[in-house]
Amino acid sequence: RDIGVTGVQTCALPISSGPAAPSTGAVTGKVSFAHWRGEDKAVFDELIKRFAAKHDGVEVAQDISTSNDYNAQALQKLRGGSIGDAFATFRGAQFKNFTEAGIYTELKDSQAVKNYQKGLLSAGQNGDSQLGLPYQVVFPMPMANLDLFDKAGADVAPKNWDAFLAMCEKLASAGVIPISWPGGDVGNGGQLFNCMIANNAPVDDMCAQIEQGKLKCTDDWFIKMLNQYKDLKPFVQPNATGTAVEPAQNLFSQGKAAMLATGSYHLAAVRGLGAKFPIDLVFPNTTSDGKGKYEGAYNATFILGVNSASKNQAAAAAWIDFLSEPENAGYYANQTAQHVSVDKVEYTNPDLKRLSPWLQKKTALAARFQFNNLDVRNAVEASATAVISGTSPEQAAAAAQKIVDERL
Repeated sequence: RDIGVTGVQTCALPISSGPAAPSTGAVTGKVSFAHWRGEDKAVFDELIKRFAAKHDGVEVAQDISTSNDYNAQALQKLRGGSIGDAFATFRGAQFKNFTEAGIYTELKDSQAVKNYQKGLLSAGQNGDSQLGLPYQVVFPMPMANLDLFDKAGADVAPKNWDAFLAMCEKLASAGVIPISWPGGDVGNGGQLFNCMIANNAPVDDMCAQIEQGKLKCTDDWFIKMLNQYKDLKPFVQPNATGTAVEPAQNLFSQGKAAMLATGSYHLAAVRGLGAKFPIDLVFPNTTSDGKGKYEGAYNATFILGVNSASKNQAAAAAWIDFLSEPENAGYYANQTAQHVSVDKVEYTNPDLKRLSPWLQKKTALAARFQFNNLDVRNAVEASATAVISGTSPEQAAAAAQKIVDERL
């Protein structure tokens, strides 16, 4: 499947002897599984039951944090090995930090790795090593309520930026908020950035180059993108820059907003809030002529690994192998409404079936996860938030660049 895995940045750090594979032995005892997806707890509980039924005397306990806490604290928690025998990481800065800290074991010869689509494994690679297995394929693009689009006569696949704005105008004229955007939540509010930057940037590793000082937020192409954020200002809900993710989800789930500018990873959450309407994704194509390189954005994340400090690596590795079997990955995918990187998975969830064509499109690997310094990432993304709250694009760009320069 070609889903646009060009421009992938792998962190080729020199590792003298390379990490060791997980130690082998009896699959027994207690496994701590550390991750941030509290919404998946019940699904993992069922998979844990199935795993325990296959291996006598093994138990798996989930250690779940919020995504922000996990980003900030997981490395410290996992170093000692008492938590997170098996664990997940975010693509980008967190994966790099865990790699440099030697938390991972080598999975390239594992049973699990054979079950993945090869093109989707790069986010878990470091040089020749396969340190982690990216489990999820998500689309950080606005979700659309197709019933509201139909009522407004709005095009769900606008070909260029003017067409995207015209679509928003139609939705607004029909009496709904075009875009529900959780601008007060850094993790979720920043997902729109992946779409806005994809066809504006001159290179695929644009965020890495901003961090390295090779590109600047004050460059013309970046200011053009911020001007497009300014174009969106009339189409987001009041106080969008102060809105947390739950109120943003509610506006969408209740049919008050036509789009939720987070991504497909919130499908299960909005269904849980009672949304019954058909959902698709919309790509804000920022080009003027519709000839952009990309038709969407995706991310391969929730990178599964086995902790090098774990005292129970054999059982932790067996748990990762189990999750990576197509039948179990399929159960996870269909119950959580998330596509997975595992091959030969059968999607029965109606939302996943509807969104599956996006797996074949030319999609850009989510650019915001190229940043290795979270201060830099937050500053660059905050320029977009500042523009929506009324700062001029030039001022917002200069403020962001000042912080980038200080970190260089």
